[in-house]
Amino acid sequence: MQSIKGYIDYSRREYCRDVQCPIQMLLNKEVEKSPRYEEIRAICGSDCIHSTHEFHHWLIEKGYLVVRPE
Repeated sequence: MQSIKGYIDYSRREYCRDVQCPIQMLLNKEVEKSPRYEEIRAICGSDCIHSTHEFHHWLIEKGYLVVRPE
């Protein structure tokens, strides 16, 4: 997917790092893609401690726009 000119894209885990999610803090200590990293990362996929509501409002506060092609 191509970025919209004059805008920046959301970076992977930017929200998690900004709110200092404790799961993200654990991930930061591990080697990416290592077995331990993947074990911790699985928590995000099944038991994220933050809600989509929180994430959505964070996006708004940071000035992000959610767009999709027609």
